Amino acid sequence: MTEKTTTTREYTIDATGKRLGRVATEAASILLGKDQTNFAKHVTVAVKVLITNASKLDISEKRATEEFQTYSGHPSGRKVETLGHLANRRGYGEVLTRVIGGMLPKNKLHKPRMKNLIVTE
Repeated sequence: MTEKTTTTREYTIDATGKRLGRVATEAASILLGKDQTNFAKHVTVAVKVLITNASKLDISEKRATEEFQTYSGHPSGRKVETLGHLANRRGYGEVLTRVIGGMLPKNKLHKPRMKNLIVTE
């Protein structure tokens, strides 16, 4: 049996002046492999997605008040943080990572797909 050699395709998305959701859906569909003709849900795609200029995203005032929440599992373990506060604290790269991660299926392939995402400020 011979082994197939796959080359890693690289996509670059420039986020300057674009809306957060538009950039996130484009990156999520590429990470899932939906832009290819041989799409299969159970297969990870050999692709790297590089998002540049994340700090120049166009985020509306309404979207900046959107809340991200985490829960530790303990009583009173719920933490709520707005998108604007998260962007000031961790940067717009973290905001994009969380939004794109929320668009991908939560299964065994979630972490390998997220490793193929690179966000630069």
